Amino acid sequence: MNTPAETLDMASSDESHSDPSSNNLEALLDRINRLASGEEAVEAQPEQRAVTEQSQVAPERPRPIVVPPVHNFEDAGRERKEWCPPEPKTLAQAGISEGQLEHLAIKCLGACGDCSGHELAEHHTVPFRLIEPVLATLKQAQLVAYRGSAPMNDYVYQLTEMGREQAKKLTEYCSYFGAAPVPLEHYIESVAEQTLTKVHPTRGDLERAFSDLLVNQNMLRRLGPAVNSGRGLFLFGFPGNGKTSIAERVTKAFGDTVWIPRAIGIDGEVMRVFDPALHEEIPLEMAAGPLHAREIDKRWVRIRRPTIVVGGELTMDALEVSPGTGNNVSEAPLQLKSNCGTLVIDDFGRQRMTTDVLLNRWIVPLEKRYDFLRLVNGKKIQVPFDQLIIFSTNLEPKDLVDDAFLRRIPYKIEVPDPSEEEFRQLFKIMAPILGMEYNQDSVDYLIATHYHPINRPFRCCQPRDLLLQIRNYCNYLDTMPTMCREYFDYAVENYFAVM
Repeated sequence: MNTPAETLDMASSDESHSDPSSNNLEALLDRINRLASGEEAVEAQPEQRAVTEQSQVAPERPRPIVVPPVHNFEDAGRERKEWCPPEPKTLAQAGISEGQLEHLAIKCLGACGDCSGHELAEHHTVPFRLIEPVLATLKQAQLVAYRGSAPMNDYVYQLTEMGREQAKKLTEYCSYFGAAPVPLEHYIESVAEQTLTKVHPTRGDLERAFSDLLVNQNMLRRLGPAVNSGRGLFLFGFPGNGKTSIAERVTKAFGDTVWIPRAIGIDGEVMRVFDPALHEEIPLEMAAGPLHAREIDKRWVRIRRPTIVVGGELTMDALEVSPGTGNNVSEAPLQLKSNCGTLVIDDFGRQRMTTDVLLNRWIVPLEKRYDFLRLVNGKKIQVPFDQLIIFSTNLEPKDLVDDAFLRRIPYKIEVPDPSEEEFRQLFKIMAPILGMEYNQDSVDYLIATHYHPINRPFRCCQPRDLLLQIRNYCNYLDTMPTMCREYFDYAVENYFAVM
């Protein structure tokens, strides 16, 4: 007995050998699914819609799906919707040709050995109904053969001798055989739908984003307009006052998640975009039932809105398309991976390249909000430049760059030292986090003995660092971590030894 999901897959198989009743069933299930998701209220009869679909030579792309956000960012009745890539119904809607899918399947079988049709569909992240006729074509061309049967009216495929020769030739040209790439045009459209310029964070959004940091209202008042501009800003001030922490939390004010493609296809070359080292995948909670199991294009990944932080290790190579490990496979640069998010240049001015070289690379993108990249094969493409660039530095901005560039970064925000009251509040916050009971007398002693007499400035990082010194010392003594005068003297002696 077939399950409902198996029945749906069987009804979605090659149109060349499906009967009229199966076409009607597919159309009816598709209509139920669309009505259940609220995408449309009234639609043509199934028979009429089937005739219309067959008469279309180049079907339009499916309309984007809008789902409720994970967190409801709202202010005075305002609510944000999340854009989702809809599952393609045809290869034309997916933006890939039958030949491209054939090449991917052949290379995958050549590398992985025997695979069923559903396994290939899962590997290339395309619906089974799209890859099934492609496999039938490869079978007729004697490039693949049946090794056996598989569940859900499927077969296990293997390459023939002719297919192995073809796989070798295709791999020499392009070794990629992962998820089917998304066309560059579709990626550009997705960035336009999820652009930061459409999101205008309010004071409530920033307060939620900075809820785990001690940030005064004056700082939020200055950050708010800068974040809304979406163009970039300088954060400068003494080290240890939380510039990097502030920059990392700015992204939360724009919302939680965005969708990015696993890879982009550009004239035969594949550029990887999804990077597990920089992107955190946030799977979408799908509704129960087989009718809702395949609504989203699986070539895309739902990630936490990216915040990419780079420091003194940044080089110019990281800002250009870099060759991958295979033929005609490349890696997207940092600014493209951070689209619809935040790119933080930490310790600005301490990179191995000069600040002029780095800033000249971004003068046009910051002004025009698009960038030009040169692919490994020499082709130059235009891509969106849609992220908030934050330059975090301990140096004065005017000492690093000229007026022409400072004009393109309209917001320069100093992160000042905390007041004594804020300094004490940081001890109250950090003590329970590090497993200690807050002791007011010990903090009074610390400030009166080690700060006021020598005019030592307060820094936001010092309460955490000093309490960590105490905890580590107590762990060595095998005692309960405690805030006391003796332990503070020990921590100060170590922490400020050369400062």
